[in-house]
Amino acid sequence: MQRLSVPCSKLACTKYLANPTLRNQNPCDIFINHRGIDTKKTISGLLYDRFTRLGLNSFLDSKNLKPGDKLFVEIKAAIKECSAGIAVFSPRYCDSYFCLHELTMLMESKKRVIPIFCDVKPSELCVKDDRTRPAAEIRRFRLALEEAKYTVGLTFDTSNGDWSEFLAKASDAVTKNLLDVEEARLRSINPTYKHIPA
Repeated sequence: MQRLSVPCSKLACTKYLANPTLRNQNPCDIFINHRGIDTKKTISGLLYDRFTRLGLNSFLDSKNLKPGDKLFVEIKAAIKECSAGIAVFSPRYCDSYFCLHELTMLMESKKRVIPIFCDVKPSELCVKDDRTRPAAEIRRFRLALEEAKYTVGLTFDTSNGDWSEFLAKASDAVTKNLLDVEEARLRSINPTYKHIPA
């Protein structure tokens, strides 16, 4: 007997996109939190392109914002509307107020976040207090970062990693998480909801 082999990410994405009862029509399915200087032209940009080809609505600041947009207003709206987030951690991630602010908004709003550790180990990530921010804000940043560091994620070494394999794994993780989030949303609306596999 021959088995039909379908890549899991394609299957999960197909289920998610094709089932109107499963898919909440969000303007933003996935929010990509990243340090632009480290990953915008590599991992973050490639993930955005991959998700776009899969029919997912992703938010990446350089792709979604236009001149004149209010940065904090647009980012806050995208995070509020997204079903899940990706946090692409990189060597200079924690040097950015914006990265930590976005991560904190994702975590405090209880969004499902998939961490990607790109050229950095979780233990290498820490929030530095340069005394320019209020202590309460630094505490919030540290809590959000700790929560993300202890969430199962993906790791990638840009110098030795297989880009194609990584993008497939990341797509698979995102689509599975979007399915989980959407099914949980449907169960909260209708406790008798049961997903029927295709």
